[in-house]
Amino acid sequence: MPGIALFEWQAQDLRSAAIDYIQSRQTFASVGDRPADLTFTIKAWLTMRSRGNYRYSLRLESALGPSENPPIKSYLVVKETVGSSVRWVTASDQTPIAEAVQAALDDLLTQIEADHLLYSKEPR
Repeated sequence: MPGIALFEWQAQDLRSAAIDYIQSRQTFASVGDRPADLTFTIKAWLTMRSRGNYRYSLRLESALGPSENPPIKSYLVVKETVGSSVRWVTASDQTPIAEAVQAALDDLLTQIEADHLLYSKEPR
């Protein structure tokens, strides 16, 4: 495929996007990257394939539960977006990656919100 071979995606980009998104969605009372009552971990894999147009696939494996204890529940989200047929600069990757991150976080937070009773402090 024509284009550039370099493919970069910084972990800090996902961390910032996730924190900003979760704060704006207000799923939790507060969000940050410091210890809290609940710990939310996300492992992410981003792959790019070239078949006609470039395809970006984002896999998020996450877990949520009380700090210092095993997670209560794990979640899996896989989203794919399509980019252009050529990559002139690494900036060409930003829009499709951002779309994949947005779709994955939407799906992930929807799943967590559906399970909100698992994480409430009130007796079940």
